[in-house]
This record gives sequence, structure tokens and C-alpha cells, in this order.
Amino acid sequence: MLHACEEYLRQHDKLAHPYRTRVLRAMETVLSSHIHELDKDTAGVVILLASSEMTKTKELDSDWQQAASSVLVAVGKQFINQVMEEMLSRFHPGVLPHPSVLHTLASLSVSNAFGMVPFLPSILSTMLPMLGMAKQDALRVVFCCALQHFSESTLEYLANLDQAPDPTVRKDTFAADIFGAYDILFHHWLQSRDTKLRLAVVAALGPMSHLLPCEKLEEQLPKLLPAVLSLYKKHAETFQISKSLGQILEAAVSVGSRTLEVQLDALLVALHAQICVPVESSSPLVMSSQKEVLRCFTVLACCSPDRLLAFLLPRLDTSNERLRVGTLQILRHIINSAAAQMEIKKPFILSSMRLPLLDTNNKVKRAVVQVISAMAHHGYLEQPGGEVMVDYIVQQCALPPEELEKPSPDGEDLAVDSVRAVSIRTLYLVSTTVDRMNSVLWPYLLEFLTPVRFTAALTPLCRSLVHLALKRQEAGADASLVQYNLNANLPSPFAMTTRLLVVASNPYLGDGRGAASLRLLKVMHRNIHPSLGQRWDTTMPVLLEHLDEHTEETLSLKEWEEKLLVFLRDTLAVVSDNTWICQLSQEMCKQLPSYNGTPQEKNFLYKCIGTTLGAASNKEVVRKHLRELLETARYQEEAEQEGLACCCGICATAHLEDTLAQLEDFVRSDVFRKSMGIFSIFKDRSEHEVERMKSSLILCYGHVAAQAPRELMLAKVESDILRCMFQCFSTKVLGIKVETKDPALKLCLVQSLCMVCQAMCSSAQAGSFQFSRKAELVTQMMEFIRAEPPDCLRTPIRKKAMLACTYLINLEPELEEQAQADVIHSCLHSVMALPPEPDGEDGTCQESLYLDTVCALEDLLTSLLRRNMTPQGLQIMVEHLSPWIKSPRGHERARALGLGACLLQFSLEHLCVRTLVPFHNLGLLVGLFAPRCADTWPTTRQEAVGCVHSLLYLQLGYEGFSQDHRDDVAERLLTLKDGLVHPDPTILFHTCHSIAQVIAKRLPSDQLISLLLTMFESLGDPDKNCSRASTVMINCLLKERGNVLLEKVPEIVSVLRTRLRDTQEEHVLPAAQHSVYLLASQHCEAVVSSLLGSPLPFDSHTCALWRALAVEPSLTTQALGLLLEKMSRDVPFKESRAFLLGSTADRVATLLPLAATCALYEVLSAPSSGTVVLELYPRLFVALLLRVSCTVGVQLPRNLQGKERRSTSPAKPARNLDPCSSAVDALQALLLRGGSQDVLRCVELEGGWELLRTSAGHEDGVAQLASSMAKYAGPRLPLVMKALVSTQSSVYEVQRVTSTAFLAELLSSNVVNDLMLLEPLLDNLTARLKDSSASVRRLVLRGLANIASGSPDKVRAHGPQLMTAMVSGLDDGDEPHSLVALEAMVGLARLLDLVEPWDLRVVLLHTAIRIRPFFDSEKVEFRTASIRLFGHLNKACHGDCEDVFLEQVVGGLVPLLLHLRDPQASVASACKFALCMCVPHLECAELAAAFHKYLQEGRSVHFGEFLNSTCKHLMHHFPDLLGRLVSTNLFYFKSSWDDVRAAAPMFTGFLVLHAEPEQKPQVDLEQLIAALQLLLKDPVPGVREKAAETLGRLVKFA
Repeated sequence: MLHACEEYLRQHDKLAHPYRTRVLRAMETVLSSHIHELDKDTAGVVILLASSEMTKTKELDSDWQQAASSVLVAVGKQFINQVMEEMLSRFHPGVLPHPSVLHTLASLSVSNAFGMVPFLPSILSTMLPMLGMAKQDALRVVFCCALQHFSESTLEYLANLDQAPDPTVRKDTFAADIFGAYDILFHHWLQSRDTKLRLAVVAALGPMSHLLPCEKLEEQLPKLLPAVLSLYKKHAETFQISKSLGQILEAAVSVGSRTLEVQLDALLVALHAQICVPVESSSPLVMSSQKEVLRCFTVLACCSPDRLLAFLLPRLDTSNERLRVGTLQILRHIINSAAAQMEIKKPFILSSMRLPLLDTNNKVKRAVVQVISAMAHHGYLEQPGGEVMVDYIVQQCALPPEELEKPSPDGEDLAVDSVRAVSIRTLYLVSTTVDRMNSVLWPYLLEFLTPVRFTAALTPLCRSLVHLALKRQEAGADASLVQYNLNANLPSPFAMTTRLLVVASNPYLGDGRGAASLRLLKVMHRNIHPSLGQRWDTTMPVLLEHLDEHTEETLSLKEWEEKLLVFLRDTLAVVSDNTWICQLSQEMCKQLPSYNGTPQEKNFLYKCIGTTLGAASNKEVVRKHLRELLETARYQEEAEQEGLACCCGICATAHLEDTLAQLEDFVRSDVFRKSMGIFSIFKDRSEHEVERMKSSLILCYGHVAAQAPRELMLAKVESDILRCMFQCFSTKVLGIKVETKDPALKLCLVQSLCMVCQAMCSSAQAGSFQFSRKAELVTQMMEFIRAEPPDCLRTPIRKKAMLACTYLINLEPELEEQAQADVIHSCLHSVMALPPEPDGEDGTCQESLYLDTVCALEDLLTSLLRRNMTPQGLQIMVEHLSPWIKSPRGHERARALGLGACLLQFSLEHLCVRTLVPFHNLGLLVGLFAPRCADTWPTTRQEAVGCVHSLLYLQLGYEGFSQDHRDDVAERLLTLKDGLVHPDPTILFHTCHSIAQVIAKRLPSDQLISLLLTMFESLGDPDKNCSRASTVMINCLLKERGNVLLEKVPEIVSVLRTRLRDTQEEHVLPAAQHSVYLLASQHCEAVVSSLLGSPLPFDSHTCALWRALAVEPSLTTQALGLLLEKMSRDVPFKESRAFLLGSTADRVATLLPLAATCALYEVLSAPSSGTVVLELYPRLFVALLLRVSCTVGVQLPRNLQGKERRSTSPAKPARNLDPCSSAVDALQALLLRGGSQDVLRCVELEGGWELLRTSAGHEDGVAQLASSMAKYAGPRLPLVMKALVSTQSSVYEVQRVTSTAFLAELLSSNVVNDLMLLEPLLDNLTARLKDSSASVRRLVLRGLANIASGSPDKVRAHGPQLMTAMVSGLDDGDEPHSLVALEAMVGLARLLDLVEPWDLRVVLLHTAIRIRPFFDSEKVEFRTASIRLFGHLNKACHGDCEDVFLEQVVGGLVPLLLHLRDPQASVASACKFALCMCVPHLECAELAAAFHKYLQEGRSVHFGEFLNSTCKHLMHHFPDLLGRLVSTNLFYFKSSWDDVRAAAPMFTGFLVLHAEPEQKPQVDLEQLIAALQLLLKDPVPGVREKAAETLGRLVKFA
């Protein structure tokens, strides 16, 4: 890197100086950080380069040459000899060297003194002759700097000889050369006019003086010192002078110069003047100069302390600020720097501070504080009189804050580094860092806590005391305890507690004295009470944390005071020492006068006293202190009035009886009487004082009520508290009660009443407490209000009285409606009737009072409204305002609108809708305010728009919208306000039209009628503008009703129906029908819903209104769609259980679907509906069919049953209201209007309509309807089926059953095949096999089986699907008599002959096994179906499956033979069929012949003969079946049918009869005999007979 730089500079010889400088600076940086890595050769190259660069030009280029010099100095730290060799080669005797060479040599001597000093003798000897040759001042300056640095490096070398390379070097080596140079510099160059040169000379003389021979120095001092001192007058910058002077003085002292004594006075004067000179700036150079001057004083203090103090201390008595401040600075410095010399001077110095302590100048004070700080560090304050210094520091800490901002006389602002700030820092520094001060400050600083004059110093005092106390606690458990017996002036624990707690009430005052005082309290806990430590460790941090979380701006003083009072209560509870608590209360009372100048703190102290008294158990002490407080209070001070009242209130929390007693005693006491007695002498003054005293007492009662235990207070409120309050309020003169007329006393009374009422309201028993005087007090307040002049507003009585009423309103019992009305009326009249402009000398004050009174009125009205936060409650309020809103006087209307706006805003802000309720009087309220939008007063117009705006948002709130919801339509009202500013009627009424449009868009439909009626009333408004606006708005609302009347339709329809019922005019009905048509054209759903709300059964007028909906096709379509939706939306019925136990639930029709069904009938009955019916035919058909299904067996509600029975009105139709009948009627109307008259007639002929109405025949009725539809309305079936399929997921089983029955029946007709509906219908029905309803699954199987008759040719194609469905039906459910299984068996029997053999073979065995249990079913239809199916299975079985099925035939042989004796002929017939089908599988011709002979259909069977023949052939051809057949017969020995039970032993007997003896092992004789013996006991003779016969035949096996 270095080589590269060197080569670059060498190759670029003409490179500009700034760039060469940068390269050289880079080389210096590299050398500085890597000097130890530099090799000798590279060093040589760098040295030559730098030397060349440095001396390349004789012209001085400081940056370039300085950079080259710096490179040489950097190399010289490691290679001094090589550098010196190069420098000396350019430093020839007799030739003036290049200035940079001298500069480099000087710098080398500084950076490497040990390497450079050995070269100095030769350098000095060479340089000394050159001094005379130097003629230029700039070069002389360089020589001076070199001599200065040579001297400094020599002194450093001599001072560290033990580390020097040549320890033999002595000061004498340089003495001669230095003196020679000194002579030239002092005698010649110092006289130069060049300022820089003189300063350079002085800077060099300082270090050179240490190298002068002693005798030469002594010789030169008389001239040298005055010469240097004289330079102070010639130079503004005195740093070098002072520094050099200090060095000269040190040199003189080191040689013990006697000349110094002679020069001392001059030195002190000059140096003192330098310290006292006004400082223009606080630059580092100026500060350094002052330090050098003070170093001179240190030198002098060490050699002549007595003379120095003799010079300084008298100057402390001067009145000159600068002299005193400067002297104090010097004194502080020598106390610190010459401590040993000043040790014996401490008393003298302390005593000399007496006058400076009295100086009021801020700069002097600050200097004094700094001196005291130095004294503290060196033990001065431990001397007698040291307490005075501590006292002074504390006094400065206690300077009032307002003085901090006062600038000093010379204009310097000391706010930043003020006396107080310095004192605070000093006190804290001394108390925390100077250990020797602990004994001085502790516990002496405690004395400053309680005096009021030290209040501003509390924060630093507390911080210092906390630190001191913690130190002493660390020293030992008892070290922090204060020995009060040894320190009489110390505040007691009670005084300290009181003081610290009170000042903490304003915590951020005085730089956070609240936190500081609390911390001091915490560390002093053992001195205050030994049991407080643990508790305060918990509670105190919480308080401090609260202060940390807040600032002076964010902290609530009320909340903070409450926290302190809680802390005090907690402390008193922990102490739980009545003596201690009484002493604390005594001390608090004692300190009360101290806070006369700080009302807030005194107020808090009163609260503390109340809290302490509340904790005291000594009632005598409590009474004594209360009495003293009442007697000594300064009642004329408002804050003290309140404080005393709070004290009594807090005390009453524990001593209610005593507090009330003391208050009453005070009223009767001489003090109170004397105050009143003076009345005769000093009437004016005493009357005021008495009233103030009465006011205070009334306030006391108010606070007592507010703070006392609620239960106790309730017992006293009427008998004691209110009685005494009114006793103070009124005076008896000659036995006559005379109420005061003093406004202040009235105000106190109403304020106290507010507190009493608040207390009562907050009691747990408030709900049950009946305040008997409530009405009386409200009346009293009303009297106050009425007593006020109606034409002016002079006092706040109105306001306060209304506030009192506001609280009274919340108490029980509730005011009677008349009383509430009186309150509202009186208060409104007292404010509303005031003149437009409040009277009074001070208009601003009167306006403020008026606004406050209006606010109080608003609070009262909102309080009344809060008790009835309903639309009705709001309406009551507005009705009271209504006369004022309609007043002929504009200002009254404006005020009324303002109050109305307030009430509406309050309702809006406090709206809490837990359940959605209608704002039922919105129209009435909007109708009252809306016309005022055209009032002649602009302000009224603006308020009216605001009222309408609030009303619309109230409506939104009642609809469930959140309070922060913003509605664009309602917000448009605010933009219309500008249009109300213009008086032009055209613009005004156009704006009103726009407002009406907004109202029309947001007003609920049910409010339109009330709105219109209210607006009609406004047509006679005294303000003609409002009257005209009403007409504009009414017209707009009627025009816009298509957008507005949506929610008003029910009321409109109701009105229409009422009008139709009440009038007989012919035109009313068509007009009403047309109105309904118009409404329905825009709000069809609302009209339908409204008409559906008409009472059932519909009267003729309602029916006519329904038929009006069929006038226009699009409307008819919409109406029918809505009715279908209404009919299907609600549950069709509800289950209602009768009161009798065990009774089944009755199904009761729901009204909405029932009404919709009736309405559908009316609409469909209208001829004009035909076109629409054709379009909606499938949907209507399916909906009505399902409606029929879910109303079968459903009853009318009880109320409608009664109506139907007693209805004889001509307006009522004769139609049946039965739910199912009404649905069937509607369906018939649909078929008629839809062109399906043949269907209607066919079903009628077959009795299908009646079947549809019954539970038992409903499925058959549906089947008949489906069959008729397939026959006469085939083209409609695809869409009908599609609509019906979509309903098969209905939640109602009856509807799924009906739809499935309809679709199942369709499959029995070939029309579904023709219409290509077979496959989708099959898929849909198959999908329903998983339906949860067994009836649905059963009907699905029936439908699948219907293919056999409807489309037999399609069975083979869908065989697997059909077989799977049927087999799954056999497995349906676990019920023994599953109707689904029955339907499956019947269906299989129908399908077996039509399916492919392979499809049958797959399910054959499973089917046979699955149906076997049904052979013996208790249900005849199950036995019949299963046995017949078994026969069909045998019939269909042929080929490979015969061998497999033979086992099933053998297994079924016994049941089939025995069931020939079944009591049911159908079963016996099925058995004949099955046996005939089975016998071919046995391949026995004789047996087949026997079956053919005996089992012919239509012929009776001789069972015994047939059985005997059958058994004979069986045993002959199948002897191995004996055991199996016998065991199967044993099962039927227990049959429930007598004939079967008799046939079983007969069967067994015939088998035994024809069996060979060798077959005996197949028979379990024991079991068989036992079973037969049981049958011998059978109650039926025939059974016993057959059993006996069989037993007889068993002999052959014996």
C-alpha cells in the first residue's frame, strides 16, 4: 500500500496539491494502524518521499506540508533515528531551515519524547544562532512552538527518567541553550506587535521556565511576572497567558523563589480580576482559561494560604456581584484543590460565609451553593455552624417556582441552571455520595419537612432522606430509627405522616413531590409505626405505579385523592391502635392552619381528618375534633366549606350518630348563636356570615348522607338529615317559619339534596325504599323555580333546582304522572318563556348561565325520559314540547326544537334494543318536526332537520342497526340543510320536498298513516310556511308511496278492510280492489302478507280483495308464487296434547299456511287467472297435493272452530274451513282452472276426493288421482313429476309418502313409458329406498312392482335393479311385521315371472331363506304373501338352481303342509299353490299325483287323508327325512293356532306309522314323547286327541 502510494506520487509529479494531500493522509492512516509491521526499507522510502513532499516548495501550503509532516511523525514513532537523519540533513547550521522541518521536529518531540530528547542538545545548539537570523514573525512563531514542544518533551523525559533510555540526562544539559533562547524570546520577540507571536512567546516561556537555571529564574522573575501579567490587558484570549503563568508560578515555587512573595499581591489582583471578568461565552477555550487561572490560585494557596485567604475572604463582603461570585468560585476551587492547606482554616472560612448567605442575587446564590457542596466533601459542614450551610441549601431548594423564570439583572436567564436546580442537585449529591455527611444530614433534614416555608423543597428533601434512611437501614435494623428524645426539633411521626400525605395529594407539583413523599413514608414506616412495613410494601408500589402511568395532564386529582384516602384507611386498619389514631387526628387538626394559603391541600387534609376520625373508636375524641373543626372553620372560604363538609361526610361512614349529633349541637351552640347575635350590631356583615355558616352546615349534611352507610342513612334521611337541612335553611321569627332568600343558601340546599338523593339511589335497598318526602322536595324545587322572575335570568337557582329534581326523579316512589307533567311544564315554562336575549350587565356571563340552565333542563328531561326509554316515553316528552314547537313566537319554537333535538339525540345515544321492537310512534314524531323545516326562523329549520335525522336513526336502531351505522339516505338530510338557509319559498319548499323524499325512503310503512294524520294537523299551523310545507310533504309522500308504503301496507289493507266493512257504498269495493291492485303491483308480497293476516274464515270483502290480485297476469304470477311460498314456509301443523294423561297429540293447523290455502282458492277461482294457472300448473299441482297430504287429520285451532260454528254473517262464505278440505278445494279449483276437468270428474266418480281427506284412504286417493292424471292429463306429467321429485326430500314424512304414492302409481300406467319417464322415475324411486320412512320405502317397492303391469316388457331390462330393490326390502328393518318386507314379497311375486332366470338365480336362495320366518307370522297377510312368494320361487326355479333350491323345498314342506289347516283361507290357498309348485323338485311321481289329486284350487281338502298319503310317499321315497320332519313338527306343537297345533302331532303320527323300524334312530323318542305328553294337557280336545293317537303309533318304536 505504502509503495503504491509512493510510486503514484513519484510518477505523477504534477498532481495537484489537494490530491497529493489526500494520498499522504492515507499513508499516515496506514502507518498509524500498522506501524509495527513497517520494515526498515519501506520506512526509508516513505521518509524520503515525505521529506521531499514537505520541502518541495518554499511557499507555505499548510495542508499539504502538514500531511507530509504527519507521515514523518508517524514513521518516527518506530524509526526515530532514520527520520532524524533525514531531518537533520535539512537542518544545517547557519541556514534557516524550512518551517516544516521545525514543525516536524517539534511534533516528533511530542509524539516520541524518549527518542527525541537525546537529539535536542545538538538541535538546540544548531537552532540557537538561527533565532537571531529569523526576521519574519511567522517563522519566529514556528521557532517558539518548537522551543515550547522541546521544553515540554524534555520535562516529560526528566519526569520519567526511570523509563528513559538514557537516565543520565539532566536539566543542566539544556539550561544554557534554553536560557539563551529565553533571552531572545523575552527581551526581543515578546515586544513584537504581532499578537500571534506574543502568545507563541508566552506559550514557550512557561515550560522553558522549568529548564532555566535556578539563579537565572530568580533573577528573571521580577521582570517576567509583570511582563506576563501585563499581557492580560493586551489579549482577549488569555488561555496561553494563564497556562504559561501557572507554569512559571510552579517553577518559581519549585525553586523556593522569594521574589514570589513580593509579586503576590499583584498576582492575586490580576488573577482575581480574570476570574471576575464577565464571561461572554461558555466556549471550551474560555473555560480552559478559567481553569488555568484557578490552577494559579492552587499554586498560590499551597505556598501562601494565609495571604490568599486574607486577600479573598474580605472580598466576600463586597456588594459587587461579579467580585463576590468570582471570589466564591476561587474559594470553592482552593477548598477542593488545597484541602490540606485549608484544613485548619475551616472555621475561619465558615464564618466568612455569613454575608454571602444573605445575598439575594441568583448568581451569588448559585456560587454559594457550589462552595457549600465543596465544603460538604471536605468536612466543613461537620464543624460548628455547618447546619447553617445545610439550612441554606434547603432554603434554596425551597425557592418558589415563580422566581425560577425571573431573569437576572444582567439579562441572563437562569431557568435552565437555576439556583434551585443547583441546590437540588447539590443536596442529592451530598446526601448520596458523601458518606461523612450522613451523620450531619440525618435526621437533621427531617426538621425541614413540616415547616410550610420549605414546601417547595419537599421533593429533594424526600429523595435525600430516602437515600439516607436506606443507608442506615443497610447499616443495621435500628440505625434508621429516629431518636426523638435526642432531637426535640424533629417532627413527630404523626406530623411527618400528615405532612407527607397531604403534599402527596398534588403529586406532580414541585417536580413530583407526590412520589417522593410516598417513598419517604415507605422507608420511614418503622418510625411511624412498627406494624406498617409489610402492608406498605404491598400498597405503596401500587400508588407509585399509578403516578408513573400518568402525567399531570392525564391524572385525575379526584381519583388520586381517593386512592390516597384508601391508603390512609388501610394504614389505620393495619395499625388498629386507637391511641395512635387519635394522636394522628390531633396532629392533622393542628396542621390545618398551615394550609390556609393552599386551599386544595387544606381541602384534602379535611378529608384525611374525616378518614382518621372514621377509624377512631374513641367517640369522645371524634366528637371533640368535630366540634373544634366546626368552631374554627373559615366558612367564608368556599374550598374550606367543601373540605369541612367532606370531613363530616367521611367521618359519618363510621360515626353517623356522633356526626349528626355534633352538627345539631353546633347549630344549638353559642358559637352559632353568637354569629347570629351579632346580626343586631353588624347587620350586613353578620347576615352574610350566618348564611355562609348555614350553607356549610347544609353541605355537611349533604356529604354525610353521601358518605354514610346506606342502610343507616336511609333510616336517618328523613328524620334527621333532611329535617336539619331545612331547619338551617329556614328560620323562625316569632314562631313563624321564614325561608331564606339568600341565593347561595338555596344553592347549597339543592346541591346537598342532590347528594342525599344520589346516596339513596345507590343504596342496595333503594328499590324497596319509599322516599315519602320525594314529592314534597320536588314541590319545593318547583317553588324555587317558580319564584324566579320569568322575564330574566339572574341566578343559577333554576339550574341547581332542576339538577336536584333530576336526582329526585330517580328515587321511589315514582312521581305520579300529573306530578311529572307539572315538573316538565314548570321547568319548560321557566326557561322557554325567557326573553330572546338574556338580561344582565355582563352579557357573556349571562349567556353562560343561560346555557348552563338549558343544560340542566336537558338533564332533567333526559332523566325523566330515561325512566321510560320507550317510544311512548319519548312521545310524552315531545307532547310537552309540542305547544312550544307550535308557538307563534319564533324564539320559543327555536328553543323547543333545540330541546327536542337534545332528547332525540339522548334517545339515540342510549338506545339499547335487546329485542327488536317497533318504533310505533315514529310517524307522529316525524310529522311534528318535519313541517318545521320551513319555519320562518332559520335556526328552527336547521334544528328540525336534525330532529328528523335523529328520528330516522332511532328507527334504524330499533330495527337492529348498530349505533355507528351510517345510512346514506338519512345522511342526505344533512346535505339539505344548505337549502333551508335561503328565504326564497321556491328553494325552501323544494328542499322540503327533498326532505319528504328522504323520509319516504326511510319511514317504516306502518308509520305512514300516523305521519300523514299528524301532517294533516299541521295544515292549520300558525306559521304559514309550515302549513304549506305540510301540503308539499303530504303530496310528495303520496306520490312516492310506491317506494315508501312497503311496510305500511298491512295498516293500509286493514284500513281498507275496515272501510269495506263499515260502509255499504257500492263504489267502495271496486275502489278498494283497485287500491289493493295498485299496492300489489309494487308491493305484492306485502299485500299478500297483509291479506293473509285477515281473520279466518275470510269474509266476502276479503275474498273480493284476493280476487283483485288476479286482474293482471304478471301480478297473478307473483301473487300465486308468494302464496305458495307462504303455504310452504311455515310448519303445516303443530302438535297439541290434550290434558288427559295418555291421550295422543292432536295436530292443529298453523294459520299462515291455512290462510294461504284459502287465498289460493280465491285467486284460482277468478276466471282471469286461467292463463297464469296454465303456466304454473305443475308447481301449483304439486304444492296443493302436498298441502292436502300434510293436512289430513289436522284440526282447526280452537279459536277458529268457534268462529266457524257461530259465523252467520252474510259477509262470511259458506265454504268449509277444515284444513284438508280447503286444500282439496284449492286443488279442485286448480284442476278446473287448468283445463283438467276430466281428471276432476274421474276422481269424483271414484270417490277419490273423499279418500284424499281421510288418513286411511289417503294413499288410495292419491293413487286414483295419479291414475286419472295419467289417463287424462298425460302431457302435464313430465313437469308434474319433475316438481314432485324435487319435494321428495321434504322434512315432512306425510309429504314424502304422498309424492312417492303418486309416482308409484304412475308406473302402473304405460303412459310413463310413452313419455320416456320410466328410467328417471325408476332411478328416483330406487334412491328413495334409503328414506327414513318405512311408508316411503314400502310405496317405492309397490311402484317398482307396478312395472309388471304398466310396462312388463321393461322388467327384464331392469331386472337386477328391481330384484336388488325387492331383496333389500325383505331385509328392511328389524321389525317382525315390517310392511316394507310385505310389500317386497308381494312385488317379488309379481315380478318373478318377468325377470331373466339369471337375475332370479342370484337372489333365489337368499329370498327363500329371508321369507321363511314369515310362514309363521301372526299377520295373515305376511303368511299369505310369503307362502305364495315361495310358491312363485319354486315355479320360477328350474335348471341349475333346482338342486340348490331342493333344500329350501324340504325345509318348507312341513310349514306348508301344516298351514293347510291355517284358520285363514288365503293362507291355506297360498299353501296349496306353493305345494303344487314345490312337488316337481322332489321328483316323486306318486307324491306329485297325490298333490294334484288333493290340492286342486277351489276344492276342499280332506286333510287327514291327504296327510296320510303324503307321509306314506315321503317315508317310502325319502326315509332319511324322518328325523328332520319330526323335529320340524315339534316346533308347531306350540303353535297359537289350534288346527295347526292339532295337525302337527297328526303329521308326526303318520310319519311314524309309515316309517320302517330301522329308521328309529332318527327320532329322539324321549323328546317326542315329552312334547306329546304336554299336548295331552292342551285345552283343545282335538289337539289332545291327535296327541294321543300319535303316542299310540309310537309303540312300533318301543
